Amino acid sequence: MRWNKKNVINLVSSSTHLPAPLTPPPPEIYRLPQPPPKPPNNNISIPPTLTLSPSPRHSHFLNFLESNLPHHQTLTPQSLIAFLRSSLRPHPLFAHHDFAVFTWASTLDAFRHDHDSFLWMSRSLAATHRFSDLHRLLLFISSSPCPCASGIFSCPKLETLFNSAIDAFCRAGKMDYALLAFETMRRLIDGKPSVGVYNTVLNGYVKKGCDMEKALGFYKRMGKERVKLDACTFNILINGYCRSGEFDMALGVFKEMRERGCEPNVVSFNTIIRGFFGKGKVEEGVRMAYEMIELGCGVSEATCEILVDGLCRVGLVDDASGLVMDLSGKRVLPKGFDYGGLVEKLCREKKVDRAVEMVEEVWKNNGGAPWLIACTTLVEGLRKSGRAEKASEFMEKMMMSVGLVPDSVTFNLLLRDLCDSGRSMDANRLRVLATSKGFEADETTYHVLVSGFSKEGRRKEGKVLVNEMLDKDMLSDILTYNRLMDGLSTAGKFSKNQVPLV
Repeated sequence: MRWNKKNVINLVSSSTHLPAPLTPPPPEIYRLPQPPPKPPNNNISIPPTLTLSPSPRHSHFLNFLESNLPHHQTLTPQSLIAFLRSSLRPHPLFAHHDFAVFTWASTLDAFRHDHDSFLWMSRSLAATHRFSDLHRLLLFISSSPCPCASGIFSCPKLETLFNSAIDAFCRAGKMDYALLAFETMRRLIDGKPSVGVYNTVLNGYVKKGCDMEKALGFYKRMGKERVKLDACTFNILINGYCRSGEFDMALGVFKEMRERGCEPNVVSFNTIIRGFFGKGKVEEGVRMAYEMIELGCGVSEATCEILVDGLCRVGLVDDASGLVMDLSGKRVLPKGFDYGGLVEKLCREKKVDRAVEMVEEVWKNNGGAPWLIACTTLVEGLRKSGRAEKASEFMEKMMMSVGLVPDSVTFNLLLRDLCDSGRSMDANRLRVLATSKGFEADETTYHVLVSGFSKEGRRKEGKVLVNEMLDKDMLSDILTYNRLMDGLSTAGKFSKNQVPLV
């Protein structure tokens, strides 16, 4: 038996790591979930057994290993990862022993970890917030080089492995561990770390309570070590200064960025624009957006959201719609930008015509379908302002041009408004068009139309709709049928108050 009792007892007894989640995510999907709950009493640990007979828990773990772990003479990094991923990690009782098994495997004479097993274990420990074990793993890696390292050269994937661990430390605010890992990596790899690893540490300082003093110190160190700074480096500092309320310092970094010949990207501009709006400098924020366009750095969906939201916050809703139309006219408005919220604000301020103008302008210049929510909101705005005919024309254009079909509530309310204004035939024609585009008329739709035909004395058209309701099993009983037919026989019997729209 390759797993003797003594080894298993020592393995389980010495494993004091925090338990992993009951249903852990696959380690390949790197994320940082909430830390697992602490044990009820941190002072309680598994006491070492004093007998040669294992406890039931030890026996169960032994049986589990015997049944699932490959034979130690044939164990490879790939088969070990497969065991840890598929068998041990999903187990609700033994999942937290993965690092103990990983460590045990390294003691076998015929086994040697490679960068894949190191990376898997690193991500697993990071995902379950076992940072002290992750630190121990990195120390182990530094003393046990990967077998793919040739001669005096280190493993080319070593930096990727350490960067993943450093990022996990930084996200958790464990900057001491992050810096230790960074220094360890510098000693192991060939040449200098890439700027991306430096940026990871720099961003860690910024995110940890906006510690700009330490972030600036690390930034100066990057300069001393002749790191080739990129846009991400400056964006981290700009974002940090903006978050800490030092917008003038952020502008200084932005200026330095351009002086060093590093072109700002969309993230740089968005951060500065947001900073301007945060300081109430609306004109400067908008001007910066146009500077983006002149430099060939196209505006993003986030840029438009910052601009529109910033203008609306100070009551400049008209200016926000004008900006959207101007960007659309310049063919730089992102097609993914959702302007439904702006349409709603315009309608709320009774500026429906302005909303119509904006939607049609964007529709014409950007091509493709407008946002359904924006169109539905606009139809509601037109209807509530007493312009059912204009709302009907716009909805017809929606369906004819791009096949957009409204929701049943909005559609039925519009049909009721048309019927109330004596335009039941137009309402029914709109229903037929909507049906051809995929709209499913419900009982309310038919009740509205039948009521409209009844009030206008159009018995023939009304009876056609009642027969359709019969064919679709929309009439629950003969009383409802008779009520509808009686209404058609006596013009004006129905009123809109009798038509439920809920």
